[in-house]
Amino acid sequence: MTGSATILIVDDEERNRRLLDLLLQPEGYTTLMAVDGKAAIAAVAEHSVDLILLDVMMPSMDGYEVAAILKADPASKSIPIIMVTASVDRDTRLSALTAGVEEFLTKPVDRAELWLRVRNLLRLKEYGDFLADYGTVLERQVEERTADLQRFRLAMDSTADAIFLTSRATMKFVEVNATASTMLGYTREELLTLGPRDLRSEARGDPELTFDALVAGDSVNTLHKTVLRRKDGSDFPIELHRHTRQSGDDWIIVSVLRDITEREAAEERLQHLAHHDHLTGLPNRVLFYETLKNALAFAARKKCRVAVMFLDVDHFKDVNDNLGHAAGDKLLTQIGARLVDCVRLRDTVGRLGGDEFGLILTMEDDEQGAVAVADTIRQALREPFYLSGNHVSVTASIGVTMYPADGVRAETLIKYADTAMYGAKQDGRDIFRFFKPQMNTDVRTRLKLEQSLRRAIENEEFVLHYQPKVRLSSGNVVGLEALLRWERPGHGLVPPGQFIPLLEETGLIGKVGTWVIDEACRQIAAWSRTDIGALGIAVNVAGRQFLDRELDEDIATSIQTHGVAPGLLELELTESSLMTNTLRTVETLHRLKAQGVKLSIDDFGTGYSCLAYLRQFPIDKLKIDIAFIRDVTTNPTDAAMTEIIIRMAHSLKMDVIAEGVETAEQLTFLARQGCDQMQGYYFSKPLPVAELEVLLRASTRLIMPLGPDGATLTTVLLVEADLERLSTLVRLLQRDGYRILTAQSATDGLEQLSHHEVQVIVCEAELPFTHDVTFVGHATDLYPDALCIVLSDRMAPRSAAALVRTGALYGFHSIPWDAEALRDNVREAGRHHRRLNADMTPAPAPSLADAVQV
Repeated sequence: MTGSATILIVDDEERNRRLLDLLLQPEGYTTLMAVDGKAAIAAVAEHSVDLILLDVMMPSMDGYEVAAILKADPASKSIPIIMVTASVDRDTRLSALTAGVEEFLTKPVDRAELWLRVRNLLRLKEYGDFLADYGTVLERQVEERTADLQRFRLAMDSTADAIFLTSRATMKFVEVNATASTMLGYTREELLTLGPRDLRSEARGDPELTFDALVAGDSVNTLHKTVLRRKDGSDFPIELHRHTRQSGDDWIIVSVLRDITEREAAEERLQHLAHHDHLTGLPNRVLFYETLKNALAFAARKKCRVAVMFLDVDHFKDVNDNLGHAAGDKLLTQIGARLVDCVRLRDTVGRLGGDEFGLILTMEDDEQGAVAVADTIRQALREPFYLSGNHVSVTASIGVTMYPADGVRAETLIKYADTAMYGAKQDGRDIFRFFKPQMNTDVRTRLKLEQSLRRAIENEEFVLHYQPKVRLSSGNVVGLEALLRWERPGHGLVPPGQFIPLLEETGLIGKVGTWVIDEACRQIAAWSRTDIGALGIAVNVAGRQFLDRELDEDIATSIQTHGVAPGLLELELTESSLMTNTLRTVETLHRLKAQGVKLSIDDFGTGYSCLAYLRQFPIDKLKIDIAFIRDVTTNPTDAAMTEIIIRMAHSLKMDVIAEGVETAEQLTFLARQGCDQMQGYYFSKPLPVAELEVLLRASTRLIMPLGPDGATLTTVLLVEADLERLSTLVRLLQRDGYRILTAQSATDGLEQLSHHEVQVIVCEAELPFTHDVTFVGHATDLYPDALCIVLSDRMAPRSAAALVRTGALYGFHSIPWDAEALRDNVREAGRHHRRLNADMTPAPAPSLADAVQV
């Protein structure tokens, strides 16, 4: 009958009716349409309908009412109804089942599911009709109806659900389908010797009473969930639907069973996913909140305390940026595992999102218990994590709040723990802080400050002040450091310590840093067009900005836009940012260096620089951190560290800058150790552009405190017969502030040496003194303390290298020479001479590659 069955489609929307009609056509069904409940009832009364597809939401009469009316009418009671609905919640299903609905279809309707549900219900109806039509005749005419029984058994066997026909009189199965045998592991013959009691997993009420209720009309068409036991003893969940048919003096209970093992497993997985973090498996924010509410209720009954902790991993973004998100995910998983190890079984650890974790600790004692756990966590996190071939150490900022001291509601405690955690971050990270009421005020102030910073970027409220860098050998200003300042409306100039950390935390530092680079390049270009001239500017690059792959492009764009020489822009990078991912750092530094910009390490000595890596970095300058300079004249350790840094930098051909120089004693010490440059309040504080231009135009120089006659200056003697070349040498070296003497002959050169103390001699190699002795040979014999650098257009590089190797020469340069290479060689010679005079331990001479320039 299924192929020629008549199906009534009831839906108030034409497109839904048409869609169902199209889906049913390939199966050969006849369809009728009804636009509402009244039309549906009329259609059932007028036509022979085998199955109804019924929408829930319709005007005037909804699907539940229609189903209840049809099932109450004996003429239409046996027509199966499939409810078509977009809702799958429990209340919808129960309401539909109460109304008498047999099956459900969820919108949007799946074609295959529609066909199967319609086919199966029609087959069940066909078999039920058979039982109703023949009633008591069934038993007397079994042999005559064998063909019909085989046909109906075939219909039963083709359904995916298990079907059991049970006699109320005997409480035994009188018929089962093939699916029932497969589902339970029994043969058909075995099942026909059993009854409902034999399949129950455990005592779940009396089946006879249940069947009596069904016969009486109670619980008809209700959906039940229960557990059955297979032949092998294993249990499994089912969904059970029953209805009754009278057969003579007996009643046949038709039970349709569906194995819902996979569905319940899927629901369980969905339930777990809804309440647990997919990465770590820990409770998520939703479950954490529910667990906290339960913990607070328990604590209220037992009069105990609860500590709520919020933990945020410090600088977690650096791990993602340097090692990739896969490594970051692995780190979070390992952190979660370590946190679980730090608490008791009754405590809760959850991942609240990102790199933030939460803990719920139930305790009998005071806050000292929370202190102990926080210390345990900090110690556990200090142990290195192994990620992608790298050992990574992390720290965390922890906020703690206590029940009932700080609050009694879950929302309040979560808010306070979060606030305390931000307080820990502001206090330096890698610490824990208990909540204090003042923190709420601080957080509001911080949020207001963050909003103002975002407006400051849009409104261009930032400006640059510049602090001069001075070369100690000359006292001249040789460069500037650009320092960010915020002219906040209504507040005046905001100190950088109050807003730069917030720029870094919020990620705004990248956008502001790009502006700083562009503004520095614009200022270089502007001064180059005035009498001030081209002056190099150093800008600080934050760790996040350095790791940004757009930094190269930003620098190139600014240099090109403003038309400045790349060497006038200097990038100052901190040790910590350089040592985060050394392989990537080396690659990035070389890319920046290829653009021609200068590179320096800021705050040197406070990080974790490894000399092996430092040699790989193409760094031009080291800046000694102010922490060493502040007590360099009173603290032997700081003095020794400063001296070591200067010597190490010079051995790597780097200039050294001391920052934060404020006293004459500090300056004197640095000069004696051969420090190249200084900046600090001793010479000038950071100045706005207008004040700085006054200083620069006045040619203000640093006055060294070691003597009035310039004794601290390096004296360089230039001996060159060619007047034009001699003038070129003078112009080249004057920039470095040396005391320069000149001579055009060997005789004049020796006369100058007899009258003045000279540290460095730059001379023509072949300049004759007598017929068999050159000026170089005679001068080095008479004045062995003076370091000699020779220039030649005829001497073979091998011969020059041999002389450098023996120490007879400090350097050699072919004519025409490389100006910058010669300047560097003279500067290094001056440093070498100062080291020799500072102590009698000879310092290493420059390598041949640096001393011999061809």
